[in-house]
Amino acid sequence: MKQKKTKDTITENIVWHNTVVTHEARAKLKNQKPVLLWFTGLSGSGKSTIANAVESKLLSLRKFSYLLDGDNVRHGLNKDLGFSDDDRVENIRRIGEVAKLFVDSGQIVLTAFISPFASDREQVKNLFEEGQFLEVYIDTPIEVCEQRDPKGLYKKARAGEIKNFTGVGSEYQPPLDPDIHIKTLGITIEECAAMIIAVLVDRKYI
Repeated sequence: MKQKKTKDTITENIVWHNTVVTHEARAKLKNQKPVLLWFTGLSGSGKSTIANAVESKLLSLRKFSYLLDGDNVRHGLNKDLGFSDDDRVENIRRIGEVAKLFVDSGQIVLTAFISPFASDREQVKNLFEEGQFLEVYIDTPIEVCEQRDPKGLYKKARAGEIKNFTGVGSEYQPPLDPDIHIKTLGITIEECAAMIIAVLVDRKYI
């Protein structure tokens, strides 16, 4: 009888292929220090909007970047995943691996995901070399997020139509020591983006 291959058996027969073109060469060509900007915050906090504004500013500075948005990724790569705690963990794991490849290509990568669990964000951080991961906490009170409710998700969650919705039926664990902490109350999207760009300049990523 043919023996079924286990995950461990498959993995041990896979060897990382080193390419001739290195990470350092790609970064030098792009004249920037590759990094992952991991935007985290509640639904409606402004993650995607601010990340878009930051990428726009990077483009104007002639920097190479790519934005991985939570909803966009669930239309393709992660369309097989739901919103249970286990699926949320797998969602973040996959994005971390994809982001790592983008950073290796020399890009400045932006990701906009709720990523509610601190352990998952830490797991992604551990995929990267020192200085290649910056946690960006978009800090907006849940009351404000709920007032905005751009997709009507809080309303559905309160009505019991969406299970395990972060902030309502599922916990959000805010970063305790984020690399960049943006408190959005009273400031514009443009100001939020400018603050993040200033950090990138100060730390010599761009």
